[in-house]
Amino acid sequence: MDDLLYQYNRWWEEPFTLPGLYRRERYLGYLRHHLRIGRVVLVTGLRRVGKTTLMRLLVEDLIGAGADPHTILYVSADDYLLREHSLLDVVESFRRIHKLSVDRAVTLLFDEVASKEDFQQQLKTLVDREYCSVIASSSSAALLKDKGGLLTGRSITLEVQPLSFTEYLEFRQIRIARRDRGLLDTYFREYARDGGLPEHAGSPDREYLMTLVDDIIQKDITAYRGLRDHQLLRDYFTLLMERSGKQVSINKIANILKLSPDTARRYLSYFEESYLVHLVARWGRTNERLLSPRKVYACDLGIKHLFIGDRDWGSYFENHVYLRLREHDKRIYYVYENGIELDFRTADGLLLEAKYNDSLTENQQRLFDTHQAREKVVVDSVQGLTDSSILSETQRDEHG
Repeated sequence: MDDLLYQYNRWWEEPFTLPGLYRRERYLGYLRHHLRIGRVVLVTGLRRVGKTTLMRLLVEDLIGAGADPHTILYVSADDYLLREHSLLDVVESFRRIHKLSVDRAVTLLFDEVASKEDFQQQLKTLVDREYCSVIASSSSAALLKDKGGLLTGRSITLEVQPLSFTEYLEFRQIRIARRDRGLLDTYFREYARDGGLPEHAGSPDREYLMTLVDDIIQKDITAYRGLRDHQLLRDYFTLLMERSGKQVSINKIANILKLSPDTARRYLSYFEESYLVHLVARWGRTNERLLSPRKVYACDLGIKHLFIGDRDWGSYFENHVYLRLREHDKRIYYVYENGIELDFRTADGLLLEAKYNDSLTENQQRLFDTHQAREKVVVDSVQGLTDSSILSETQRDEHG
């Protein structure tokens, strides 16, 4: 195992820098702030969203701030060569290699930690018995669920989103002068086609996204859940993308795919747990939230574009606004009264309508004006999107 650990942790033997990588400071700042002895930071989000890169950039930051490189361990827990070794085994070897007692503070980074069957118990054992801080990642919300409450009080979770439109421009080194703000629409449509997965945004390739979706359906849903019909799940996901931004009828989908409603509902939860889609309930009393159909949004605009192409740019705009709201509060609902719908209502009282170069209808305006909310905002253009303090990239400071 020793040679493998040295391969993962080249900062043990040589200077470590990652020049040229895009730094997502709002996430890095969050990790730096919450990295502390006795705590586990669980980093989650869609596959290929950049979780591994964030962990490696954090290592660079820690070393740059004066941390001893020999006190930092990174491994990918799903490495085939580690299949017979527990996380405890790995840490024991790490401490032995560098002659570090259990009282010496160390930083442990475990990528795809949920590949270890009892990882919650192992992480609890580590933070209880050793002087360590832990960051662990997973691409599945279902796998991260702590059903036994083993990490209660010991962990926090950070969900990493695809690049926002603002980040996409920075990532592509596109600078738009104030006098050229009229170009924002053109670049937003380009962003909608490319999406916000960093590797793909840097070198767009339709096959890359198609393979990614197939891998998630195959590995994180079909194989993990013991399902047989991969094509059925793919057809289901296609239906969801065609309906993204709209209320989804479980019964209609069940009829189309010839499934029972319960099975259709269960499959939908699998897509949500793998971060391929996000679901939004209706604002209202508990029974209204539970019984009303949910709206579905794509995890990434590029993946949405893969299935619906260059049409209905307003739905891309609304989807992006949702993802930005999700950065700050996941308790998001839609408003529906007497056949009239408004896009978003957050639990803390923000009412927001996304209108891409458009305005509210008369009925929507009436509902918008009469609905009780702490704050009301209409975002009606890409410029409004980038200027909005509500959706600002800096609204979440580095302390979370």
